[in-house]
Amino acid sequence: MAEIAQPLPEEALEEVFLAGTGPGGQNVNKVATAVQMRLDVYALRLSPVVYQRLKALAGSRWTNDGEIVITARSYRTREANRTDARARLADLVVKAHLVPARRVKTRPSRSAKEKRMLGKAVRGEVKRGRGKVEFD
Repeated sequence: MAEIAQPLPEEALEEVFLAGTGPGGQNVNKVATAVQMRLDVYALRLSPVVYQRLKALAGSRWTNDGEIVITARSYRTREANRTDARARLADLVVKAHLVPARRVKTRPSRSAKEKRMLGKAVRGEVKRGRGKVEFD
């Protein structure tokens, strides 16, 4: 995705290696290759607006202590999982810095409203014609 201008500070990151799941055969049972990476958001010193956007983007990965927890276990090696976790965290921070475009309200034109109402009237007539048939 987007490349971060400066890497995440090392003092803000904490990583713990876990026993992975998934492919890997007996290696999965012997080697702790999955990584759980925690990012201390307060160490980033973000502006309040960016902080709120990051909190919304992180969702359930946000802890009450102000940390974002990412678990990477897609790969069979520690280094690949570590790189994946760092990239995902950096991507979250970059997305939080992007200012969302404001939505501009639009209104349908008068002719568009009339066309819609005419279509509704035609449809109503079709449905009215499906009523019970009276035998005189």
